[in-house]
Amino acid sequence: MARMNPKGILAGERPRLIDEWQKAPDIWNQVKDDLDFHYEFGKYILTGSSTPADKTEVHHSGVGRITPVKMRPMSLWESKESKGTVSLRNLFDGGKEFPWDMNQDFTLDDVAHLLCRGGWPIAVLAPKEIALEITKNYWNGLFVFEDCENERFRNKKPEVLKMIVRSHARHISTEAAISTIIADVRQNNERTMDAKTFDNYMEALKDLFIIEDMEAWNPNIRSKTSIRSTPTRHFVDTSIACRSLNVMPEDLLHDLNSFGLFFEDMAVRDLRVYADTMNGEVRHYRDNTGLECDAVIHLEDGRWGAIEIKLGGDNLIEEGASSLKTLKKKIEEKSEEKSPAFMMVLTAVGGAYQREDGVYVAPINLLRP
Repeated sequence: MARMNPKGILAGERPRLIDEWQKAPDIWNQVKDDLDFHYEFGKYILTGSSTPADKTEVHHSGVGRITPVKMRPMSLWESKESKGTVSLRNLFDGGKEFPWDMNQDFTLDDVAHLLCRGGWPIAVLAPKEIALEITKNYWNGLFVFEDCENERFRNKKPEVLKMIVRSHARHISTEAAISTIIADVRQNNERTMDAKTFDNYMEALKDLFIIEDMEAWNPNIRSKTSIRSTPTRHFVDTSIACRSLNVMPEDLLHDLNSFGLFFEDMAVRDLRVYADTMNGEVRHYRDNTGLECDAVIHLEDGRWGAIEIKLGGDNLIEEGASSLKTLKKKIEEKSEEKSPAFMMVLTAVGGAYQREDGVYVAPINLLRP
């Protein structure tokens, strides 16, 4: 019906929500035409789980009429697993309301479960004992394309998509080069793959909202320092990476190095959700001196905050704080960027407090926008 009479789909109560609109792309054009004559804020909400099969059927970008919003999985604040006593917005405004909280009732076991469960609404609502099974079922159904109308997905081999996802997961939260991931796919699966084929599959994984790498932050530094531009490998939700490698909570607890990398990915997921509410973006920083920062939140007005992501513990917190202070000094001395609005070590567990050197320490289950 939507394909035969897309204009008729617009009739009804407002706001009018049309799910999976990309299956009848002309709906987009009809919405645009309707708004040209009868403009109203929030008149239509078009939702979809992927991009249209044929983008040429969309005749207008929607600029000035339609605003795109990326709907990410639920953050810990949205799933009510964060107390929300530490506000990023407040930190950008000076951090005067920063709390002191021992936060002793949140453990690494809790973090490991949340990593493997993910932020999928159905899994969030489920009892803990079956939540992981729901996420497993979600993973198993991700690449079933027999009835998919989108030729770009239907022509992809599910086993190859899974191979690439697994390789991406093995390099999670690192700056692994594309050539490294391709070599990993070849080595672990005894399969030939050229760069063009890999790019084609990667584009599909991004269209399916599975992979979302993090671009580098490039402040204008007046020195010979070379800023690395390689993206950091990340997922839309860490649970996909866990399921692809059959990683369970107990596996993470027995391998703290891997746990730290997977936790960084989940922290980036939440930071992206929170930054979106402030019209900000999340990037990472790394230069040829080895100085790095896991997450830089940059707002439209030029303010920025630097965040190091650690599992917790005095040694790791000290390491993160030291790196943040070094970055602050370099930016202030050799760049036209403003000084950071705040510096924070974001941890998996532990308390919230401000150090004597001004660096904030906060666990992820206290964070909110």
